[in-house]
Amino acid sequence: MSTRTDPSRQAEPREPGRRRRERRQEAERTPERLDAEYVLPLRWSEYHTGHVLELTDYLVAIAPIVDVTVVDGSPDDIFAAHHKVWGDLLRHVKPDGEITGNGKVAGVLTGLRLARHNAVILADDDVRYDEPGLKRMVAELQDADLVLPQNYFTALPWHARWDTARSLINRAVASDYPGTMGVNRDLVLELGGYDGDVLFENLELMRTIRAAHGRERRADDLFVGRVPPSTAHFGRQRARQAYDDFAQPARLGLELSLLPLLVWNIRRPVRLAGIAALASVLAEVGRRRGGGTRVFPATSALWAPAWLLERAVCVWVAVGSRMLGGAKYRGVRLRTAAHSVPAIRRRLTWRRD
Repeated sequence: MSTRTDPSRQAEPREPGRRRRERRQEAERTPERLDAEYVLPLRWSEYHTGHVLELTDYLVAIAPIVDVTVVDGSPDDIFAAHHKVWGDLLRHVKPDGEITGNGKVAGVLTGLRLARHNAVILADDDVRYDEPGLKRMVAELQDADLVLPQNYFTALPWHARWDTARSLINRAVASDYPGTMGVNRDLVLELGGYDGDVLFENLELMRTIRAAHGRERRADDLFVGRVPPSTAHFGRQRARQAYDDFAQPARLGLELSLLPLLVWNIRRPVRLAGIAALASVLAEVGRRRGGGTRVFPATSALWAPAWLLERAVCVWVAVGSRMLGGAKYRGVRLRTAAHSVPAIRRRLTWRRD
């Protein structure tokens, strides 16, 4: 009797195995979808084709990983142009609710109300996450109400190197202030949102969560890319960033003393060199903290003296703005940089009562 097997029967047991391999390979190609919302508030006064295309490429890359909501406060014609590009790719809406002095807050609160998940990643339009960064943020949010990563510039023109020194000094003495954060949606909405008539809106949101005794996590070793601004935009940010220090009185007092100190020692170059060296050493401490050497080049700390001189001058420009009624922001003046935690806690107590 022949021992040959019917070829049609040979293929049958192998077919299920092949299908399993194909499904496994397909699963490996498909990113794991995260239980989180990515909220991007923006307001552009002009339509920039290059900026739109670059941002679109980024949003298309993260959309398979996380649900995306873009809250666009741009003028109607620019919103319509954006909607033609983004309308079929993600949720693209206008901000609603109360109009505030800082329009970004209305965008954030709209995004939080519309979010399909409790874990929400808030990000400015220049922030660029990769997949591991998104996963880490969502994982941190499982047992935290506020997660603060560390931004770094994805390209380094001279002004990005200059501004990097500010981040390094912040890291050395505490933590930097990123352009993105993870928040517990339900907690923020339960608190009634946060004040939208402040300049430093990110700090106001952070302090609102702290005032409610929210669980905070500073992920100084979670590095999230950021596209550097134009040179002109960098210049416009100098006095505005200095004005933010009115929300941090101890830091403000220290920075106000810098210019008199430098002027006093103008004829003492050895002392000035010592101050410059101290600034660079401090920045280097920040560069090495939390694995920062992975993203901050070795030369970054050398820009610290330049930033220190800038802040010594700009903080006095900020004082002048304060005397005129506040810092200029999109045609209005905002006097308050951010409220203190005790002041916010009193407001929350009043709301509950």
